[in-house]
Amino acid sequence: MKKLLLASVVSATFAVPAFAADQADVVVVGAGGAGLSAAVTAHNLGKKVIVLEKMTMLGGNTNRAAGGLNAAETKHQEKNGIKDSIETHFNDTMKGGKYLNNPDLVHKLTDNAKYSVDFINDLGGDLTDVGMMAGATNKRTHRPTGGGFVGANVVATLAKASKDKDIDVRTSANVQKLLIKDGKVTGVQYKDKAGKLRTVNAKAVVIATGGFGANQAMLVKINPKLKGFGTTNHPGATGDGIKLGENAGASTVDLEQIQTHPTVVPNNGEMITEAVRGNGAILINQEGKRFINELQTRDVVSAAELQQTGKVGYLVFDNSVRRSLKAIETYIKKKLVTEGTTLDELAKKLNINADNLKATIDQYAKFQAAKKDDAFGRADMPRPLTQGPWYAVQVTPAVHHTMGGLRINSEAQVLNKKGNVIPGLFAAGEVTGGVHGANRLGGNAMADIVTFGRIAGRNAALHPTEVIVSRGQNPKDAETATAEGK
Repeated sequence: MKKLLLASVVSATFAVPAFAADQADVVVVGAGGAGLSAAVTAHNLGKKVIVLEKMTMLGGNTNRAAGGLNAAETKHQEKNGIKDSIETHFNDTMKGGKYLNNPDLVHKLTDNAKYSVDFINDLGGDLTDVGMMAGATNKRTHRPTGGGFVGANVVATLAKASKDKDIDVRTSANVQKLLIKDGKVTGVQYKDKAGKLRTVNAKAVVIATGGFGANQAMLVKINPKLKGFGTTNHPGATGDGIKLGENAGASTVDLEQIQTHPTVVPNNGEMITEAVRGNGAILINQEGKRFINELQTRDVVSAAELQQTGKVGYLVFDNSVRRSLKAIETYIKKKLVTEGTTLDELAKKLNINADNLKATIDQYAKFQAAKKDDAFGRADMPRPLTQGPWYAVQVTPAVHHTMGGLRINSEAQVLNKKGNVIPGLFAAGEVTGGVHGANRLGGNAMADIVTFGRIAGRNAALHPTEVIVSRGQNPKDAETATAEGK
């Protein structure tokens, strides 16, 4: 939470005087992980950047990201003896997305994610711990030391870098429309804190406004079954960037692909990071029995929970899991966790069958010892859950991520309805579609926002209006692109 507070403090220092310049090389709309990654990258290439954020603070949904950033073939995996490959990351992502993903975008993501880890760490961040998330074949989720929340760390890192580099970041700046001249995007109009309409002219615009997971009307219009669902999204995730793009002729893709997260505290909206399951927790129902392979993809686990009594489950773990993951301490401090010195005590507090709970834990310990889950086929069982005290968190599905959005190519250029590039317009992060297909894997959102944020920032800075031919696999060091003549 200290890092999150730092991000809030930093955001408060970005006061913009009334006479602020209205000309930039690159305008970035949105100051979450994707927008700030784009801004820092474009600035490092010698360009003048203005960032416009409609909320009063920086970070958006990135502030709420808990798990980590997925990347394969990193130095941190190698240090921990983890054998993984970019190809496996690609295959896991395509499988998780039910092969609806755009393969070109997924290749771009998985080929470049390891450089996103380096980018954040080189700016002073901490993505050095590596853990497991659902849907992954190997441990590749990079997160702060001890398994702390990733989002707060990344936002604080990028916010500090933006401040140190004197990037012009304006909060309470609500973009109303894109400016277009001769078919090219040439800037934006926005309302400032006082409600005054202002114009910023630019050579390129990067839309990085996030998804629409907090827009109940938009969600229900697309999928009526989501009426009444809670959300893990911050209030500003209302689909503004998608509307901006559409009004400029942009095409959209996969808008109907909306993900629910299976471990959200009912009537609270607090998401319990997937890393709790990755570090060993199991899911039980009101009857005290397991009902799913806990490391199945989010859509599968969510659907299984909705079939249980009360449409809820309980994340159950022991003291060994608690000690393995710093994030759990935050949930305990927020009083979201029920504790029992014994399993009988825990069962009584949860009002579930104690005999069933004890039998479930005993059976799971045997599966773990044998390295074979005969009940549900869970492959990774790091702990037997036999070290008291024991803990539980009641959870249910809530709207978490919108996989659809603006259609882009692998260079983060926005495409129109004919599949052609809209000159001067780029997009990155959850505002885009095609990367995650029908279901996003935990840890891939952070990889997406930083990776495509950097690609968008680089190309908006160097190639604002041309149709870009993909430059291969790695814009490894965007800062050296000018010297390379790319």
